[in-house]
This record gives sequence, C-alpha cells and structure tokens, in this order.
Amino acid sequence: MAPLTASDASLPSPVPARILVVGGGGRENALGWALARCPGVEQVLVAPGNGGTAALAGCGQLAIAETDHGALAAACHAHAIDLVVVGPEAPLAAGLADRLRAEGLAVFGPGADGALLEASKRWAKDLMQEAGVPTAGYWAATDRKQALEALERHGRPLVVKADGLAAGKGVTVADSLEQCRDAIEEVFAGRFQSAAPGEAAAAPSLVLEERLHGPEVSVFALTDGRSMVLLPPAQDHKRIGEGDTGPNTGGMGAYAPARLLDAAGLEQVRQLVLEPILAALRARGIDYRGVIFAGLMLTEAGLRVIEFNCRFGDPECETLMPLLGPELARVLLACATGRLEEAPPLTIAPRCSACVIAAAEGYPGEVRRGDAIHGDLGDAPDRQLFHAGSRRTEAGPVVTAGGRVLAVVAQADDFDTAFERAYDGLERVGFEGMVYRRDIGHQVRSQRPALP
Repeated sequence: MAPLTASDASLPSPVPARILVVGGGGRENALGWALARCPGVEQVLVAPGNGGTAALAGCGQLAIAETDHGALAAACHAHAIDLVVVGPEAPLAAGLADRLRAEGLAVFGPGADGALLEASKRWAKDLMQEAGVPTAGYWAATDRKQALEALERHGRPLVVKADGLAAGKGVTVADSLEQCRDAIEEVFAGRFQSAAPGEAAAAPSLVLEERLHGPEVSVFALTDGRSMVLLPPAQDHKRIGEGDTGPNTGGMGAYAPARLLDAAGLEQVRQLVLEPILAALRARGIDYRGVIFAGLMLTEAGLRVIEFNCRFGDPECETLMPLLGPELARVLLACATGRLEEAPPLTIAPRCSACVIAAAEGYPGEVRRGDAIHGDLGDAPDRQLFHAGSRRTEAGPVVTAGGRVLAVVAQADDFDTAFERAYDGLERVGFEGMVYRRDIGHQVRSQRPALP
C-alpha cells in the first residue's frame, strides 16, 4: 500500500498496514503496542526503540536515531510505510514531520511551526493571549537584567520557565524570591540550551509566570487541524517522593480517567481551550496534525492552561493506550491526512487505568545504568509492561539505560483493583536500585496506601 497524503480524500478511511513509530521511550513502547493490536495493521516498526521493543507482538525495531531525518525518510520508503507517528517533541521541533511530508508520507505530528506550541514558551503564551485562552499572567525576558528587574517589580515568587525545549527540566516553581533569582541565573548561564547537530544554540531567554494553585490534569486532543477527538483526562504525578514531595521528575505514574473533569468539564476544555487554540493556529497559517496536549490547573477562578505540548505525555500515554479501541490506527491516519471526519469513532473502554513508573537509583539526578532487568508479567490481559530507559546488550540481556526504566500499567473496573494489579506487577519485575512511589493514584484510591 503506497503512502497516503492529504490529497487522497476520495478514499474511504483506510487502515495503515505498515506504521513507523519514531522514538525510544516508554511513550513509543506504548504506542507501538497499541497500534500493533489494531485490525489490519501488519507491522509496526519503532526507531530507535529500546530494550523492550523486540518483545512487543507485531513490532520490529530499526536502529535509526530520531535525529537522523534522512535515514528515517529512506526507511519509510524501503519499508513501504503508510503512517509515521512521531513520539518525542525534539524531532518535531527540528522539522522531522515537514521532511517526511515533503517525501509524500502521512505523518501524525505537527510541523516545526506547530511544534512551537511546546518549543517556545513565549510563542505559546502569545498564542494563548491571541486566542483568548485562560492562562497565568506572564512576562518574557531576553536577558538576565530584564528578568531580574521584572521579578523585583512584582516582588513575589514567580514560576521561571526556560524558553525552549528543556527535556522537562526547565521549569522552576519557586517558593521564594531567592529561588527565583537562582533559577533566572541558571537559565542565562545556558543550562537548558540545546541545539541540533551542527547548529548553534539559541541565546537563552525565559518566561516568568504568576504562580497558580490547584490540582493539575492533562487533556489530549487528536486533531487533523480542523476537527478533534478528545481522550479521557489523566493525572500525572511529577514529584519523586511519596506525598508529592521532593524534586520534579518526568512523571512517576499516572491514572485515567481523572475524576477532576467529568463530561461537562471536558466539553468546557474543548470550548475554552482546544478549539480556540486550534483556530489561532489556523489563523497563523499552521496546518496542525497530531496531538495537542493541554496541561491544565483547576484554580478557584476556573481552569487555566499551564502549558501546551505537541505530543503525547509520558506516562499519561502508557496509561491511556490500553483504554483506546481498535480504531486507533485509522484515527491517527485520518488525522495525518486531514480527514478525521471520515474516520470511525474511537471507542474508549469505560475502565480505570493505573500506571506506576520504576526508576533507576539517583533519578531525577545522575542515575546508575547497566543493571540487568529481570522478570515478566506473564499473560495477564489487563496488565502491561512498557520499557522506557532500557537497552538490549550485544550478549542478549536487557539492562537499565536511563532514569525512568519501566512502566507497569493495569486496568480494572475500579481504581483500587487497577492499582493493586499494577503494584503486584512491580513485584514480578525488577533491577538493582529500582525506585518507585507506593502512593500513585492516592487521589482516587479508597484508602490511602500504607507507606514503609
């Protein structure tokens, strides 16, 4: 089957027989697993994948870095790929979707212009203001003096956000003016600057935001640039320690659906946030095809957008994929080809999904690597093991290779049972120095779990 493009509007909603998932984390492990289960999908390739990719039924692995756009394009043609799903934000911001679309390929993921929604905090805030989307007040600064003067002018702790991709580490929610000053100094010292190979890093800049208070929730919309499908809301757990203490991480677990938003609340998010931001993107001439991830805070004054991301969240993605129906591959292809209205409705299982992350010792700082990963979950239909920071050695064993190593996910008709299954799964797998929180989902479990 030849790759489909937006010009194939006369065709019925097809199934992509061969799919390439770009990325090597837990999110891409979960996407590969979910897409391979869709009827009509013959093979899912994951590039570069990780130590658990080969164990996923229906999935193969390509040793191609997500930064190697030319090799990825060549692989798409060599393997007759019908749909490319780009997982991480960095290759999207670097224009991978643009390159592949120029080669006639159908891509689920925005171009570099749309990826600015995540790649530039200032650009995103300006767009929110233009669209009338409720968000925190903000002040942009392009040099240290400007930032410090803005802080002193406001005279209270603010949130400091490095402007650009910072792998989830460029945000400081300060409790004091001194913490704010330290965070500003870190940004302008270049701590969070990065650049593509062969390119110079951009000059540091940042956004200062007023600090809001309230529970956070994540909402994901699959879109073809005009229409959208909303997924169940999810709640992530960012802090490393029980009781939501300690430094922020990339996420130590999640659950869905989050009870913070009922059907009426989700519809409010559509009307107040997602539809206006999509219209604002179109007004700027941006044909956005992929995921819009809205990170929300539910304040006493109403919902506010904390951030937008241009890809699935992690570990929310691992949590949500088992709830999504067999139409997923067709829906993603319809988004990629601008024909979402022709896709079948995406069914969503009315169940509870729980995800707990097993991290390496030292996370979120310097972590130990190279420890053998052992155990498996067997054939339980309501429980999944997704790999993230792992790699397969030449000798065969799979070892740890990053901060967040494994995600154990489970589903049930209630959250107590779902988390019981997830934690039981964690006892069946392991590695030296494994760290995990025992209170993930404490917001929805009937009894707060006992901690050691």
